[in-house]
Amino acid sequence: MRSRHVRRPVARCGRDGRGERATARQPATAHRVRDDFLVERRWTSKKRKAAAMQQEFVIFAHVYEHALAHIRAFVVTGGWTMSLRIVFLCTAFNGLAQRAWAELTELGHEVAVQVASDPDTMRAAVARERPQLIVAPMLKSAIPDDIWTRHTCLIVHPGIVGDRGPSSLDWAILEGEHDWGVTVLQAAAEMDAGDIWASAGFAVRGASKSQLYRHEVTDAAIRALLQAVERFEAGGFAPRPLDYADPAVRGRLRPSMRPGDRALDWDMDNAALLARIRCGDSAPGARGEIAGLRCQVFGAHVEPALRGRPGELLGRREGAVCVASADGALWLSHLRGKDGIKLPATQVLGEARLRGVPARALKPVTSVAGRRDHGYRQIRYREAGAVGYLHFDFYNGAMSTQQCDRLRTAFLHARQRPTRAIVLMGGDDIWSNGIHLNAIEAADDPALESWRNILAMNALVREIVLTDSHLVVSAMQGNAGAGGVILALAADHVWARRGAVMNPHYKGMGGLYGSEYWTYLLPRRVGETVAQELTEGLRPIGAPAAERIGLIDAAFGAGGADFLAHVEQRAERLAEPGACRKALTLKRRRRNEDERRKPLESYGAEELAHMYRNFFGSDRSYHDARRRFVRKHAAAPCEAGESFAAERAEARIDA
Repeated sequence: MRSRHVRRPVARCGRDGRGERATARQPATAHRVRDDFLVERRWTSKKRKAAAMQQEFVIFAHVYEHALAHIRAFVVTGGWTMSLRIVFLCTAFNGLAQRAWAELTELGHEVAVQVASDPDTMRAAVARERPQLIVAPMLKSAIPDDIWTRHTCLIVHPGIVGDRGPSSLDWAILEGEHDWGVTVLQAAAEMDAGDIWASAGFAVRGASKSQLYRHEVTDAAIRALLQAVERFEAGGFAPRPLDYADPAVRGRLRPSMRPGDRALDWDMDNAALLARIRCGDSAPGARGEIAGLRCQVFGAHVEPALRGRPGELLGRREGAVCVASADGALWLSHLRGKDGIKLPATQVLGEARLRGVPARALKPVTSVAGRRDHGYRQIRYREAGAVGYLHFDFYNGAMSTQQCDRLRTAFLHARQRPTRAIVLMGGDDIWSNGIHLNAIEAADDPALESWRNILAMNALVREIVLTDSHLVVSAMQGNAGAGGVILALAADHVWARRGAVMNPHYKGMGGLYGSEYWTYLLPRRVGETVAQELTEGLRPIGAPAAERIGLIDAAFGAGGADFLAHVEQRAERLAEPGACRKALTLKRRRRNEDERRKPLESYGAEELAHMYRNFFGSDRSYHDARRRFVRKHAAAPCEAGESFAAERAEARIDA
């Protein structure tokens, strides 16, 4: 089924008229559910007329939404644009592909997404959708000749003009390129050698491959892809052939990077080690040996002070280990042993190898000044005037039970400070992706650890929701998924970088129901019907569209630095004494009204009853889906549908 603006399914109202799933009476494991259900029935009857009116509005909104997309396109492009039928062919529907889907649908195009790696699946998708244009935003296999010879196929390649090969970004990082780019080229018989439709460049900062991919590469890819699509729409554009005789073409064909190309030797200096680790992060990692264990290394951070013999373990902190190099030391956050999964370094090494290695513990948060002089820390707090900024930078956005507990402690600390507003900053790469599936998979009892993890997430969200001493802002610098989106909604104001992509749903993980008080927080912002569409449709949503439907309050910022500057300006205005007092009064009044209608804990109890069945019930769908996701196994046929609308699999938002 094609993802069309005009044909989104309209939610069906249940007996309570609110368009949400009916909630069964739960077992004793989730307390007070029966009583909460009876209370809920009393107050929901008063909302039936409002729900019916909302339903009529949603139907009407869907009818003219397609027209509004064209009006937005007119404003953006300065003229009318036709709606193209586009098919995405992807190896995975990753963050770049999701952002491209969001941007193109925002312009009114009809985009069907086919996750495929074999020629027959691609042929079937093209025959079914009859596209005017085919785009491969992230495709590792070749498009069959009988497709690209009959259709215009645009390949998004993460390399400068002339660069060819499957390890483009890896080589750029390893060889210390300062400027790189993305090229949109036409599919041809020779890999990455087709005619060039558009290109865009970016500066290469000191970051991992996945961080660059999620931000600079994705932003450049969108600029180039939108230009290429616009040229295709207009007609008459002749893409230019790749010409290595042109002195402006500095790219070249390079081989696939081998494990030995990024192997680690602790006698190297920090710069060389960083380049090797970063060019393989988050996959496939850099091969090294630590305390006698051969493993893949991830998450490198420079240590400013500690020194020792190359290869010596100098300390451990928050799951990371510090290893000495020729001219300094590096903190390494994650490792993966042979046939294992990626986990915190201390967990992979084990206590026996870490005997005698000192714990370099830090306070839950830094000083008020927020100095960044500790090399590696996941949670950091700083203040500027009446605003406190709480940063939490967790690898790939996953939040384990312990990390949730530490973040909750840090938030409670921030709440005790004499400030008027708290800004939750997340990480500069990813905001949050919810519970930590790798940590759960590695636990002795994954079901029990799943339960502990969701309880810890709920405790964190609850503290944010019930904060009445401060205004709380979520400032989403990067993408978010599942419980990470709901975590952001716990705040009073939600701001997102314009390029951020959100996946506010859980069901793709084996039918997981979800918690974090989403049944309260999501409808509170978008209404019951739209909340059902977001959670059942399993589609990503870009920040501009999220702002338009009320999921977030504002989307702004051309890039990371621009976003942060605007966040600080807005937060400063928000924390002005008079305005803040009025806002807090309204906040307390609204929370009290919501509590009278239905207690917050009733929402949590109902959600947890569903989650208990997901974790401990006879249906193993969640556990099977988690295992495939963590161990990178292929999805089951029912989870890799023929089109985007049927896609139920673990749609990752990382690179």
